[in-house]
Amino acid sequence: MDKDIINVGTHSISINERKNIVVTGVKKIDSFDNEEFLMESVMGIILLKGQDLEIVKLDTHDGRVSIKGTINSMTYDDGKKKDTESFIGKIFK
Repeated sequence: MDKDIINVGTHSISINERKNIVVTGVKKIDSFDNEEFLMESVMGIILLKGQDLEIVKLDTHDGRVSIKGTINSMTYDDGKKKDTESFIGKIFK
């Protein structure tokens, strides 16, 4: 899809009973299928995982996306590299 969204303001997420989610502040939807949505928001990359996910409404003017399905997880990635080396690994350098 890779659709740029025009007017992106503040960011919010509303989840109702793990069945419906509304995300505002979405800048772009990078990819999606019935199990995963990858979106770029004003607060970072959002990865939404679930089952039977589908777009109910996409407002490209306001940066608002409504999705229905069973929501299992949602994570943010702000693009900062994380230090993944363990404490033990640092000691024995």
